[in-house]
Amino acid sequence: MTSTRIGRHIAAPRGAVYRLLLDADAVATWMVPDGMSSEVLTFEPREGGAVHIALTYDDPDATTGKTDARTDSYRGRFVALVPDEQVVQVVEFDTDDPEIRGEMRIVFTLADADGGTDLVALHDGVPPGVAPEDNELGWRISLGKLAALAESGAAPTGT
Repeated sequence: MTSTRIGRHIAAPRGAVYRLLLDADAVATWMVPDGMSSEVLTFEPREGGAVHIALTYDDPDATTGKTDARTDSYRGRFVALVPDEQVVQVVEFDTDDPEIRGEMRIVFTLADADGGTDLVALHDGVPPGVAPEDNELGWRISLGKLAALAESGAAPTGT
């Protein structure tokens, strides 16, 4: 098991960034690597609330999905929500592959900084079947999309 830790400065208020972490429509927009589309199947942003997301490769000939040839599906729950400061989830891929199974912990921590927000994302317990460099790249892309969304002033639409 490995961990990925990435920091990102976002030129938007901490409260706005926090709301985008908890809005299903926003999550479907930003928490998806390039070359994939996202479907938020369940999203209950409260402690103990469920999360279930399917990411599908845009390429119809893709064969690298973790759940099936074209899809990475994962589910879990919200463990902790500290308003405007932290979101903690525990998730696991929907798979029978022992190299990809296992609970992962995702922690987003927010702090005021330089007229905006410093976000630190920690993805802990990444299974051995997920290449660390691929996981890091996916997170960098996703956090870039989150920053762009927050900095555009887009307001969450509600969950």
